[in-house]
Amino acid sequence: MKDFPQAHPLLAPVVELALQAGEAILPFWRTATEVMTKTDDSPVTAADLAAHHVILAGLTALDPSIPVLSEEDANIPQAVRAGWQRWWLVDPLDGTKEFIAGSEEFTVNIALIEQGRVVFGVVSMPTNGRCYFGGDGLGAWRADQDSAAQPIQVRLAPAAGEAFTVVASRRHSSPEQERLLAGLSASLGELQLANIGSSLKFCLLAEGAADCYPRLAPTSQWDTAAAQGVLEGAGGEVLELSGERFSYPARESLLNNYFLALPAGVSWREKLLSLSSN
Repeated sequence: MKDFPQAHPLLAPVVELALQAGEAILPFWRTATEVMTKTDDSPVTAADLAAHHVILAGLTALDPSIPVLSEEDANIPQAVRAGWQRWWLVDPLDGTKEFIAGSEEFTVNIALIEQGRVVFGVVSMPTNGRCYFGGDGLGAWRADQDSAAQPIQVRLAPAAGEAFTVVASRRHSSPEQERLLAGLSASLGELQLANIGSSLKFCLLAEGAADCYPRLAPTSQWDTAAAQGVLEGAGGEVLELSGERFSYPARESLLNNYFLALPAGVSWREKLLSLSSN
């Protein structure tokens, strides 16, 4: 990758590692890959496991003192995780259902966490070599294959003539989320709904292509951490429904609370929080 920004000493090697993991995934894409079912009924494929092994080996070689929590190796007792100060939070293949369906909307997610907060995150798209990366106070960038990284930034409002765009999961919603969208439309006018898989929803916000990502449906910690870093670096924020910054405590459960992702400082922030709590 050309002209890489030196925002954090671990960022460049992790970007390269995410791209390598994507290369490990591609031989399985759009093939007759066996699909297995995990204990939580979610699917897993050989591609998930291949990317996991690439990332685990790479992160361990990079700094063996930083533990790794990966979706494909998540059975680490809460008592052990509670003693971690820094750790990697990894989804080797986010959007496995999209991958199985032959869609391009799957990603590799790697985040560095310190005391429950995202330091930086890396999100790569294996099918086209695109990579998003950033962190709060560091900035955020998008790099297309063989191109220099370009800074990205959230938008505070749609351009003239454009609709307010809400991104949502292609496969997961809830009655609470539908009520929130109806209330948001009543307050802000007609909404454009963009359904997209994986952590790319955050990335659309980060590069100013969408305005809001409310998630009132289940996610896990590895689904969100890396892209949260990108969004925060681009001037966005991810909030608990209470308005607190979204974080990653060492709870027994690795499921996230519901959250709201949006540009920081927008005029409709409090309205969104109010709608989400009703």
